Amino acid sequence: MDWLERTAKLRQWTRSGTRAPHKPLLLLYALGRFQEDADGGLRYTAVEEDLQRLLTEYGPPHKTTPAYPFHHLVSDGVWEVRTDRGPGSPGSGVRDLRETGATGRLAPELRTALRREPPLLGRIARLLLDLHFPSSLHTELCEAVGLQLEPAEAEQLATARRQRDRRMRELVLTAYEYRCAFCGYDGRIGAVPVGLEAAHVRWWAFGGPDDVENGLCLCSLHHKLFDKGVLGVGDGHRILVSQRFVGHSPAAREHVIALAGRPLIGPQCGTRPIAAAHREWHTRQVFHGIPRPATAV
Repeated sequence: MDWLERTAKLRQWTRSGTRAPHKPLLLLYALGRFQEDADGGLRYTAVEEDLQRLLTEYGPPHKTTPAYPFHHLVSDGVWEVRTDRGPGSPGSGVRDLRETGATGRLAPELRTALRREPPLLGRIARLLLDLHFPSSLHTELCEAVGLQLEPAEAEQLATARRQRDRRMRELVLTAYEYRCAFCGYDGRIGAVPVGLEAAHVRWWAFGGPDDVENGLCLCSLHHKLFDKGVLGVGDGHRILVSQRFVGHSPAAREHVIALAGRPLIGPQCGTRPIAAAHREWHTRQVFHGIPRPATAV
């Protein structure tokens, strides 16, 4: 059985690039718990809070519940659920999962494969990360679910990955004249830029192309906040700042809150700005909440 292929083909609700990372997040969480206790089960009432936190932080902006993947992941052959009455899930209702003592764990055949071939766990985890999340979130997501991955496990997985265009970073940084499009940061060591990254507006994992019209040159801080949905780009290519963001320090006010309503810095003349379709996808699928009003200058 090809577990990588099965992982790559998790059945998810999709429409027009809509994000639905419920199953991938649950599977990543289960892999992290398997590393900690290969024989343990995940009782829904014990892990519901953890799973809800993951969905809130890394899932789509709209409200959702961990009961959905807890029940439906069974149909993908990588997960099983038992209740106090015996094998089988009681359904996707939160109350049913709680009251029946529903407990989930990786499917028996998958657990056997992971014990027989320990590196498989890392390959599955890397595949889930690559297919569903931008690279800027991979490290913290692993920490959030308790996964310990070896550097060697970052190998290319040609069976499920598109080949990225390595030229994109240079093209995007050049288009924005090596300055963060949000704050203008342009640090270098000698002639080498440091702390500047090419961010995909529409995530590469969701069909975002490797071209300048889908890219932003951002400093490391603003790249992370952009991918977490704290920041966005609205009409007129002005910066959006989520009202959900809270920061009381002068640094938080200066580097995040004060950006609300400011125009992007760049791209340079003759370069096409971010395509409207990519901006709109990010606003629908990544940006959290309502934008703050523009900050008075």
